[in-house]
Amino acid sequence: MNSSNDVIVLGAGIGGLTLALSLHQAGIPCRVYEAVPELKPLGVGINLLPHAARELCELGLQPALDKVGVRTKEAVFFTSHGQLVFREASGTDAGYDWPQYSIHRGDLHAVLLEAVRKRLGADRVVCGHRNVGVDQDEQGVLAHFAAPDGSTLESVRGAVAIGSDGIHSVLRKQLYPNEGAPRYSGVNMWRGTAVHKPFLSGASMVRAGWLDLGKMVIYPIRDNVDGQGNQLINWVAEIHAPQPALQDWSRPGRLEDFLPAFKDWHFDWLDVPALIRSSDTILEYPMVDQDPLPRWTHGRVTLLGDAAHPMVPRGSNGAGQAIIDARYLAGAMKELGVGTAALDAYDAVRVKATTEVVLTNRSNPPDTILREVFERSGGKRFDRLEDIVTMAELQAISDNYKRVAGYDPAALKARPSFL
Repeated sequence: MNSSNDVIVLGAGIGGLTLALSLHQAGIPCRVYEAVPELKPLGVGINLLPHAARELCELGLQPALDKVGVRTKEAVFFTSHGQLVFREASGTDAGYDWPQYSIHRGDLHAVLLEAVRKRLGADRVVCGHRNVGVDQDEQGVLAHFAAPDGSTLESVRGAVAIGSDGIHSVLRKQLYPNEGAPRYSGVNMWRGTAVHKPFLSGASMVRAGWLDLGKMVIYPIRDNVDGQGNQLINWVAEIHAPQPALQDWSRPGRLEDFLPAFKDWHFDWLDVPALIRSSDTILEYPMVDQDPLPRWTHGRVTLLGDAAHPMVPRGSNGAGQAIIDARYLAGAMKELGVGTAALDAYDAVRVKATTEVVLTNRSNPPDTILREVFERSGGKRFDRLEDIVTMAELQAISDNYKRVAGYDPAALKARPSFL
C-alpha cells in the first residue's frame, strides 16, 4: 500500500535502485516506479570506479559484486600500433580502500534489484508504470502514470519525487520543456562482448588508438564464463563521424561500418579484429550528452543520474555519478528530513560537481593521454616515448580527472560517508 510519506522514485535503473537501498538504510520509506513491464538485463560493460564502489560497499554489496564482476587491476594505454603509452594501477592495487570493478551492466543491475526486493520487499518496485508527469503542492507530490498500452493508471501521492528515468527523462522535460535534443559529441561508438582468453593482467582496462582514426576500450567483465578460464571481454570502438547514429540502445551495429579502422590491430597482447569478429551482438550508439542544467530541484521534485546529467562515456563515470547522487541525496534526507530542504541541499552540491564532470568528459577525460601522444607523434610509431611526452604530463592528466570526478585517493579516503 502506498503511503503519502513515501519518496517516489521514478525509474528502476542503477541510480534509482541505489537510491532505494540508500533510503532504506536511512530508515526512509520509498517506492520505485518503472516504465517497462518487466526488468531484464540490458547493456554491456561498465566500470565502477573506487568512489562508486565505496558507496556500494557501504550498502553491503561487495560480496555480491565480487561474485559477478572483475576487480580491475590496472589502466593501460596503447597507440594504434600497440605501443605502450601509460600504465597505472587501479582500485585496491593502487592503494584505494575500495575496489574498482569492471562489470556487465545487467549483472550490476541484478545485484541492486535483488537487494532492493530482499530488503524493501518485492512490492516496492512497481513495473509497467511509465511516469507522465508530477504535480506538487505544499504537502507533497502527485505522480501520474500510464500503462504500457497507454491507458491511464491511478496517480500516486508521495512526499517528494525523484526523476531517475534516464536521458529521455519525462520529469526533466516537464521541468525544462524547451530544452533541445541531446548534444552529439562528433563520435559514434560500437559496443560488444566476446568470450576470449585473459589478456595482459587478466584484469586490465585498455584504451588504445585515438578518435581521429579509431579508438578502442577493452576490458573483461566476467571471469571463467565457460569453465575453461575464458572471460567475457567488453569492447567499445569509437570513431569521429559527422553524422550521429540513431539514439537507440538496442540498435544493431554493422562490422563494415567500423572494423576497417582496426583491421591491422594484431598485437602481441591481443588480436583486436579477431575479438570483434567473435562477438555475438554488436550495438551502435552516438556519444551524446546534454548541456548542464542550472538546477535539478524544483520544490519537491528533483533529478538524478542520467536524467540530471547525461555525459559522454569517456571517463567510465556515468553510472558512478548516478550512484553518488543517490547516496548524497539519501544522506541529505536523513539529516534534513524528507522535503525541500534536503532536495535543495543535494542540488547545491551535486549540480556543481557533476557539471564539472560533464564538461571534463567533453574535453579532458583520462583518454586525453592518447590524444596527446597521437597529436605529438602524428599518429606514427615512435622510438622513444619520452621524446614525445613526459610521464609527468600523462600522470597529470590522470590525476586531474580523479580530482574532478571525486576519486582522488587521499581525498576519497578522507571524505566522511554520506550516510
